[in-house]
Amino acid sequence: MSATDLRRMASTLVLGLTAALTACNQALAQNPPLVTETDIERVRRETPTVTEQDIDAAQRKYGPPSDTELRSAPMPIRPNIEALPQPASRTSIDLEALARGYAAQSNTMTQARGLTSGPGLFVFVSLSMPRPTLQRLVDQAARAQASIVIRGFAKGSLRDTVAQIQGLIGTRQVAVQIDPLAFDRFAIARVPSFVLVREGTRPVSCSVGNCAPTDSFLRTSGDVSLDYALEHMQRSAPGFAPATELFLKRIRR
Repeated sequence: MSATDLRRMASTLVLGLTAALTACNQALAQNPPLVTETDIERVRRETPTVTEQDIDAAQRKYGPPSDTELRSAPMPIRPNIEALPQPASRTSIDLEALARGYAAQSNTMTQARGLTSGPGLFVFVSLSMPRPTLQRLVDQAARAQASIVIRGFAKGSLRDTVAQIQGLIGTRQVAVQIDPLAFDRFAIARVPSFVLVREGTRPVSCSVGNCAPTDSFLRTSGDVSLDYALEHMQRSAPGFAPATELFLKRIRR
């Protein structure tokens, strides 16, 4: 057989195999093989099963540390608090004295929140006001048994706020509240402002929780003393005369 004949036979075989493979692929595409119960059983047999013995062995191998191992483990280093940065000011803050002043006016504080008894007198201030003005108002509030109300912390710091308040009140028995809602409750737009709440006032619902009815309190503002504000209220609203007279007597005695 010549070389030409061999090449012709090889080409014929290749073409035949190609045609056979194409026909096979088409048949598979049209009739995909079905998964039989035998196939599923074979896969089930080949899939490993985790037994109780396997779990016990894993627990023994990777179990929790023993007491001996725990005792030998290095302990975390205790931080040295004294080495932490300290504030520049070392002024001692007498929180107990502040608490005594707060407790001395517990009845008035209840009035500010619930407005269920009275009369109540509130002086709204800011720690950014001139110090002589603040000291005068704090002194009069202590004698009148009124409450000083501040909107928030000085410079956002509780420590600075307490230090400034302590410096203002000294040994006086006066209640100082940090109550931003009180500014909204009585619509305080400027400081100092003075609010006199009538005795027996009952709270009403409002956007900040509880508010005093508009006819149950007086409000005045201005850079004036507490007794001047009370005298102005007394002249402008005679119906509040008993309450204003009560606080004026306390200031003048």
